[in-house]
Amino acid sequence: MMMLEAKQVINERYQLQQKLGKNAGRQTWLAKDLSTEKPQKVVVKLLAFGGDVQWEDLKLFEREAQTLQQLDHCRIPKYQDYFSIDDRTLWFGLVQEYIPGLSLKQLLVNGTRFSESEVKKIAEEILQILIYLHGLNPPLLHRDIKPSNLILGEDKHIYLVDFGAVQDSAATEGTTFTVVGTYGYAPMEQFGGKAVPASDLYALGATLIHLLTRTAPGELPTADLKLQFRDKVNVSSRFSKWLDKILYPAVEKRFKTAQESLDYLIGNKSEDETESIYQNRRISSHQLVVKPLNSRVNIERHPNIIEITIVPQNKTISDIVNSFDNPVTFGIALMITVFILFPLLSSTTIPMLIGLIIYLYIARVKFLETRISLRHDEFEIATNILGFKKKHQGVTRNIKDVSINYVQQFQSEDKLKPNAIVINTKLKYRLNPYKRFVFGQGLTEEELLWIVSEIRGWLVSRDDQE
Repeated sequence: MMMLEAKQVINERYQLQQKLGKNAGRQTWLAKDLSTEKPQKVVVKLLAFGGDVQWEDLKLFEREAQTLQQLDHCRIPKYQDYFSIDDRTLWFGLVQEYIPGLSLKQLLVNGTRFSESEVKKIAEEILQILIYLHGLNPPLLHRDIKPSNLILGEDKHIYLVDFGAVQDSAATEGTTFTVVGTYGYAPMEQFGGKAVPASDLYALGATLIHLLTRTAPGELPTADLKLQFRDKVNVSSRFSKWLDKILYPAVEKRFKTAQESLDYLIGNKSEDETESIYQNRRISSHQLVVKPLNSRVNIERHPNIIEITIVPQNKTISDIVNSFDNPVTFGIALMITVFILFPLLSSTTIPMLIGLIIYLYIARVKFLETRISLRHDEFEIATNILGFKKKHQGVTRNIKDVSINYVQQFQSEDKLKPNAIVINTKLKYRLNPYKRFVFGQGLTEEELLWIVSEIRGWLVSRDDQE
C-alpha cells in the first residue's frame, strides 16, 4: 500500500499538507494544488481499492465524484478533479474545493454551546441546501447529514460536505441499494433502502438535537422509536413542535418537503395552516388553472413580463367584515381610537368620527386598485385608492415562493380561509433576510389559485430562459 505523508506530491499536482480524516481504505487530506500560479488549498479524498474496500465502496466513491460534477450551489464544495494512481495498490482520488472553517462536530468537541436562535439559523441554511438538492431532476438525497458533514465556514455560513452516500431518488423499485447512513441520524426507512426527501429532514432534526443537547441522538432515550429530548433542551414551544414533526419515526407524519419545513420554521404559520397551504401548493406550476367566471382580475403574461390587475369592486357589509384579517382586532382598534379622542370631541362629532373610520376602511376595500408587474429583474406591487398611490418593489431573482396565505375564519375556531397571496423573498447579507409582499385581499379562493398558478408558471419559464 502506498504510504502517504505530509509534503508528498501525488498525481504530479497535489502536495499533501495535513491529514483530515482516515478510515478503512480511505484518507482525506488538506492539500495544495501546485498547477495554479498561486497554489490553492483543496481537499483530496483517496480510496485504496482492495482489502477491506470492495466494489460497493468504489461505486459510492465514483457516485460522489459524478454527483459533485453536476452540482452548483454556493454552500456545497465544488468538484475539481478525479484521478487514479496505480502503485501496486490502485488508488482513486477525488479533489474538491476547500472550505475554511470547523465542522459542527469539532465545535461540539471544543465545548461550543448553541442557542435556539443559532440552531434555527443553522437549520434554515441546511434546508435551503436541501431545497436545491431535492429540487433537482431527478432529486438527490444526501443520506448522511450529521455534525461532522456540516462545516461552519469562516464566513459564518453552513456548508454541506461528503456526498459519498448520495442517492438518486428516482431509482426504480427493485434496485439493490447500498445501505448507508449513520446510526442515530438516519431514519428507519433509510436502513430499509427506502430513503425519501423526508429522510434527510429527519437527519437534520437529529443533528439539531445533538447541537442543543450536546448528546449524540443514538445515546438519547426513545419511546415508540421517537427521540425523547424535551426535558434536555430549553427552547420555545413552537420550535419544539417543529422538531417533533421533523423527527416523527413514521415518514408520512413528517414535513413532506424541505420548503414546507422551512416555511413553518421561519413563518408565522401554525402546523394546521402549513398543512392547508400545502394542499394548495401541490398545484404544479405547469398545471392549468383557468380564469374564474366574473373575475375582477386581469392577467397579461408575456415571456419578459407578467402583469396582473385587480380592479375595484363593490362590496356588501358582510363581505367587508369577512375581508378583515381579524375583525375583532379592527373593532378593538376602533374603540381605542374613539376612547383616546373622546375628551377632545363633542357628543355630535363622536358618531361622525366612527362613521369616518368605517367609511375609510370600506373605501379601502371598495375602491382599491392593485397592479402587480413581474419582470426578469424586478417586480412591483402598486396600489391606488381614491388617488392615493403606494408602491412596493423587490428583486425577481430573490423570490423563493409564491403561495396563498390562510387565516382563521371569523367566528370559527377550526376553519381556515384563504385571504391573500404572499410573495416570499430572501435577501443576502441582511440581518433579517426574509421579506413578504402581500396582495389580493378580498379575492375568492379560485381567483387566488389562478393568480398563484400564473405567477409560478411565468417564473418557471423565466428560469428556463436563463
